[in-house]
Amino acid sequence: MELKFITRCVSSLTKVFANHELKDGAVKKGSALLNETYSFQIAYKSTMLVKDIVVGVHSDLKEKISIRSVGLVPSELPCYHDHDEIILTSAPGLFPDPLYPIKAKNRLTAFPDQWRAIWITVDLQGGINPGRHFIEVNFEKANGECLGNEVFELEVIGSELPEQTLIHTEWFHTDCLATHYKVEIFSKEHWRRIEQFVQTAAKHGMNMILTPLFTPPLDTEAGGERLTVQLVDVEKSGKVYYFRYEKLKRWIDLCRNRGIKYYEFSHFFTQWGAKHAPKIMGYENEELKQFFGWNTDAAGFEYRDFLHQFFPSLIDFIKKNGLENHVFFHVSDEPHFDHIESYHKASDILQNYVKDFPVIDALSDYAFYDKGLVKTPIPSNDHINAFLENGVENLWTYYCCAQYKKVSNRFFNMPSFRNRVLGMQLYKYKVVGFLHWGYNFWYSQYSKKPIDPFKNTDANYAFPSGDAFLVYPGEDGPIESIRLEVLNEALQDLRALQLLESLVGREHVLALLEEGLDHELTFDQYPQDQEWYLLKREQINNKIKEKIFNTDLSSRKKV
Repeated sequence: MELKFITRCVSSLTKVFANHELKDGAVKKGSALLNETYSFQIAYKSTMLVKDIVVGVHSDLKEKISIRSVGLVPSELPCYHDHDEIILTSAPGLFPDPLYPIKAKNRLTAFPDQWRAIWITVDLQGGINPGRHFIEVNFEKANGECLGNEVFELEVIGSELPEQTLIHTEWFHTDCLATHYKVEIFSKEHWRRIEQFVQTAAKHGMNMILTPLFTPPLDTEAGGERLTVQLVDVEKSGKVYYFRYEKLKRWIDLCRNRGIKYYEFSHFFTQWGAKHAPKIMGYENEELKQFFGWNTDAAGFEYRDFLHQFFPSLIDFIKKNGLENHVFFHVSDEPHFDHIESYHKASDILQNYVKDFPVIDALSDYAFYDKGLVKTPIPSNDHINAFLENGVENLWTYYCCAQYKKVSNRFFNMPSFRNRVLGMQLYKYKVVGFLHWGYNFWYSQYSKKPIDPFKNTDANYAFPSGDAFLVYPGEDGPIESIRLEVLNEALQDLRALQLLESLVGREHVLALLEEGLDHELTFDQYPQDQEWYLLKREQINNKIKEKIFNTDLSSRKKV
């Protein structure tokens, strides 16, 4: 049989499945602003098995380019039984998601009649000349024989995205790092891993981090425990508690140095009801013991007395470290209406001490906000309309496994435009913050046992694949995912829209955004064609380029 090797440039929004025919057409050009990250893919297929394929790049941007192999991971639970129709497939199987660095010892393999892909990223930070740049990518056998090549044209526009104003957190599970890498909590190696994963988060638009003052009471079975990850050391003598902040200071410094600006302190009351205290460990009579946990009544005297001593100490730390405008507090995660009484009690306790700081919680019943129980509600994107209709200011939103009908999300089986549209939605509705619970949750549901995220992508048959984590634990550090990169593109879209607004005004930008649509852009109505997103971003970029050119021309005439 004759060897035939086929290649095709496709956009970052294409998901290339090994066992599906590639229907998306070629995309061979695009544009980006000076400080963006731009990505595209090259899909390839061979009629025969070919190993040790070498990929080479020729471009004046070569030093800014990285190439990764799009890996496949299994999904046994790609969606729930009552899914909507905005999906690629409902069948289990192998899905494209992890992006593996291509090393000299780990070259590409082409499999017979299977589509595979490489992911090309161009990091346009610093020292880039505006204009058109050509990127030639070659596929060669180990002996140097050419298998195929593609050329992509990238236009770099001479303007920079503004700094991100959206506050964005993907919950950082410190214990999962220790469990997977088999290191002691807050050991030297644990801190090294924390820094690696914080750096990746910050690079992709996450500027807030879940900070475990005490072990976060999240996704934990009632009566169960997660590993102790407590940044505040506690000691008790008689009825007096003493607090030490060396670990918290190290955490803050590490995160600051890697680009994190905001710190959301872990919840002070248990999830789904706010009825108990989180696990809090400390020393009494030189013995390590658990002071509070599932046996603690959240509104009881003992825990209230602890908080009465703790908060003045914590606030003093906040002020000494210049964090007054950089910290957020939580009461309890995802309370439902039947929890309103217990949440009310917990909220009142917390508000006594942190009234000068923002308190945020993921909740979707408007009654919690209406009754003044939370300063900054974070409704899910399928319950946000009540908050929008009532004119709630400084609004955040979130999604998780429950938001799988019509709205934006990022499950493996969803088209990438459903991930990408988020930035445009956040812009239109002036949303100031976005939260998601799963940056690196590598446990089964309720944290009962660790899982291998390269083999088990649904938290042990609990959440559709793609909900629980955005990054994989590689031997050398984080393995990023397609979903992480596309989410970052969504945030770049948001910033590009803000840049254009500064040039032409918000009214013009909103008109441009919805131009040609037969309905307005909402959280549950948006174009279901990935080409629309590519063309719309090109349209935005062209408007920016046009406005900058006209401004420069006008300035030169005045001179």
